[in-house]
Amino acid sequence: MAYKYILAETDERIGIVKINRPDVLNAVNVETICELEDAVREFGEDDKIAVIVITGEGKSFVSGSDVSRLAKMDSLAAREYSQIGQRVLSFIENLEKPVIAAVNGYALGSGCELAMACDMRVASEKAKFGQPEVKLGLIPGHAGTQRLARLVGLGRAKELIFTGDLIDAHEALRIGLVNKVVPPEKLMEETKAIAQKIIDVGPTAVRLAKTVLNRGIDANLTTASSYEMEVFSMLFSTSEAKEGMKAFLEKRRPKWAK
Repeated sequence: MAYKYILAETDERIGIVKINRPDVLNAVNVETICELEDAVREFGEDDKIAVIVITGEGKSFVSGSDVSRLAKMDSLAAREYSQIGQRVLSFIENLEKPVIAAVNGYALGSGCELAMACDMRVASEKAKFGQPEVKLGLIPGHAGTQRLARLVGLGRAKELIFTGDLIDAHEALRIGLVNKVVPPEKLMEETKAIAQKIIDVGPTAVRLAKTVLNRGIDANLTTASSYEMEVFSMLFSTSEAKEGMKAFLEKRRPKWAK
């Protein structure tokens, strides 16, 4: 599929989606968000792709929403924009395949929200994170208030959202917003290395682990643990688990079905 605002490419079993509006530091509009959804869905349906990476072209990951568009919205248009953004980020978050954000620069506003919807975040040392919407008299609209609190805790989330302050990659790592910080020139190499580690393990187990984690996070411990128990036991009926345990006992690498 041809896209106007993003680039989509593959590297063996990794699908890479790049936001491609470098002239506006990859600020997103409705069209960009919908193209992102289409590209992620296409990779999600491609059996040859095991892991998806989202990043930005140029110096920025996503610098936020296109304020020139926001300034023209009334309440109904803003509600629709929020609904679209929340729908797309929820789709990314709940996709069976793992999605990694390779944050190369600014991840502000909707950019921080996009990164948080991914399963993991690898950040360049040059990355900056923040939810500065209050400086426009707004609040996050793509579920940033909710995901940020779940990732870093309510107190930290309130501090970042109430002040609109930006934080660097190392502070983001310290508070649990990102998984790893690397030199800029190593960002894609390190992200792909993590993706390859995921590719090398049981694919069905990874997909179901993501589902259990996502379903369980908002449930009480008893309910969440029951999800885990059902999936754990169900996996024993799969050829994948049989191959994994057999390979371990035979001291060899497992041969996963592609």
